[in-house]
Amino acid sequence: MITLSRLNGAAFAVNCDLIERLDASPDTVLTLVDGTRYVVAESLDEVIERVRMFRAEIVALSHGMQSGTVRALRVVAGTEER
Repeated sequence: MITLSRLNGAAFAVNCDLIERLDASPDTVLTLVDGTRYVVAESLDEVIERVRMFRAEIVALSHGMQSGTVRALRVVAGTEER
């Protein structure tokens, strides 16, 4: 997820895999695959850069897990399953 700001300054996070389209006219508007729209304070280029950085971080973490430099997550049973 990436963190963005509404025009009033309130921060929120959005799943960038659900972004269908970005428009700048003149405010930046995110349209999600379900049609939901968000007007954000960030520019079109800023949103694109945040998505790039998010995806790059995932690739870097994945590479680290494959090379053994990052410990992989493991599933731990909950108390009701013990």
